[in-house]
Amino acid sequence: MGLPKKYTSVQDIRYGEDGGLDALLLHFMTENNLEYAMDPLKNASGEQMRFMLALEDGEFYAPCSDWMTLMLLDDGLPERLFEKYLEQWKRLFHLTRDFCSDRQLARRIIRLAKYKFRMSLASPIVMPSRLMKRFITIFMTQSGIDDPYLHIRRGLNRRAAEMVDSDFFDEMVHAGQPQPLPGERTDELRFRLDRLEIERLMRIATYSDHWNPETFSMDAMMSSGLAEEVREGTDMLDPMFDRLGRDGETRLRILYLPNRAGGILFDLKVVKALRRLGHRVVLALKEGFFFEHPTFWDRDTDIELARAFNGAHFVSEDKLSKNQLLALMNQHPFLVISDGTREKFNPYRCSVTFARAWKECDMILAKGEEMHDRLIENGHEFTRDIVNFFRDRKGRFQVHFRAKPDRIRSFSEQYITSKAEEIIREMRVARAQGRTVMFYSGIIGSVPGQTKAAIEVITTYVTHLRNQLDEAYIINPGEHFEEGMDADDLMFMWEKVQRSGYINVWRFQTYFDIEKSFELMGRKVPPVWTGKDATYSTGCTKEMHIALDVQKAHPELQIIGPSPEKFFRRREYGVGKFCDVAIDSCG
Repeated sequence: MGLPKKYTSVQDIRYGEDGGLDALLLHFMTENNLEYAMDPLKNASGEQMRFMLALEDGEFYAPCSDWMTLMLLDDGLPERLFEKYLEQWKRLFHLTRDFCSDRQLARRIIRLAKYKFRMSLASPIVMPSRLMKRFITIFMTQSGIDDPYLHIRRGLNRRAAEMVDSDFFDEMVHAGQPQPLPGERTDELRFRLDRLEIERLMRIATYSDHWNPETFSMDAMMSSGLAEEVREGTDMLDPMFDRLGRDGETRLRILYLPNRAGGILFDLKVVKALRRLGHRVVLALKEGFFFEHPTFWDRDTDIELARAFNGAHFVSEDKLSKNQLLALMNQHPFLVISDGTREKFNPYRCSVTFARAWKECDMILAKGEEMHDRLIENGHEFTRDIVNFFRDRKGRFQVHFRAKPDRIRSFSEQYITSKAEEIIREMRVARAQGRTVMFYSGIIGSVPGQTKAAIEVITTYVTHLRNQLDEAYIINPGEHFEEGMDADDLMFMWEKVQRSGYINVWRFQTYFDIEKSFELMGRKVPPVWTGKDATYSTGCTKEMHIALDVQKAHPELQIIGPSPEKFFRRREYGVGKFCDVAIDSCG
């Protein structure tokens, strides 16, 4: 039984409204291997997904276009969907034929893939891109070839490097500058020149969108009419330039998503122009083989690419914390990371570092028609402004701008830092007055669905302490909580406060504290709170690590509460989560 006929839009499809629909959605997620509960080590949690998508409670998201989502959830195999499946099959067939010389091995790979293909046709609920991912995995594991396109990408980059270094490329980018308008100021002229250069570079960068190894050449580029096309500027990129600002007055963080080898050399020229205007850029590459897409490791075997990436800082860690990522972004104007995948854009499988980079950047520059499929033709809203640009099958330059929804509130590093500095100033004044500065760490959101109650519990007890302790300045994290802040934002803010060196006493919540809070509120302790203390919170566990680290630099710091050993049975706090993660069974 497929999708009920009343659902004609993906925005109408939600969890929790119908048991049968919930089962269908779970079937879709499990068959595509995207369900977090089934494989939390590979799939993103709901909290991590919200770094990138503006999802509401119960909203269902599939990482494909709306039309494909509706077809996959419905009965039957429409012609349009069949063609997409067939496209993946043909690609696997050609991959095996071209790169597997052992005929028996090739036969095994094709026959095995054919079984998977037939299963998909018989019950078409697997996304074509996920089917392709399975095909690639079959090919790589059976053949032992981990990157059959390595030499192809290297050759394309070599040809692109020749183009970038040519007089023809320089002429396209810099010749034929516009004349000053009557009464035009120099800063206005400079802005027009900057935007014209960036538009020219973006148009040139899409030249490789539909390349093939035989026709991607300097001669083809010179005879393509590209020079005439890029000469005059247009208003196609107005929304992007409005967001970028002018003359360096707005400094943005930009996440740049390239699409093909060869073209990556042109993309790096776009990045260089953005950096010259004061913007910071994070460029995300594929983790491993995905046909023509450049990978994070290509520069290790590609001299031209390594030369083009000169000055970039490569980050191989796939689970950077917010603090670590922001420190790197502040230190290096150009970062290169992996998106953590070997497939099209799929937030469920993206790395923690990529998801956090998306959240911490102000704008996404996504190149390629397949990104249009995922970011523009998908009705779900994203948390950042998106500019998608590509060259269509007819060779026309296309730009699509998608603004983030007004309801999305992003807490900038500056805003969070200013909140931390305000608290630090208050601590400094209290110390100067001879007062004891106490930081109180307790459960805020580690009990699912109890965040509001947790703030009430901690605030009640801190109020009690303030009445009991003379000349004490007590910091209650619950009093600084803002709706919309996730654990990443809060931990970033509190770590600045905690490492300031102004804390005399660091107190961690005990079960007695919780009992006393409910007593003061005139209520019994609910079952969900029975036995809880700060050791239950993975946020508090991280804070215990920080407290012990701070104590090394400031031995006079007093740490009160459960012993540190009781905290360390727990793992790192979840990505973007308030909720606790499971106790590590290995201890």
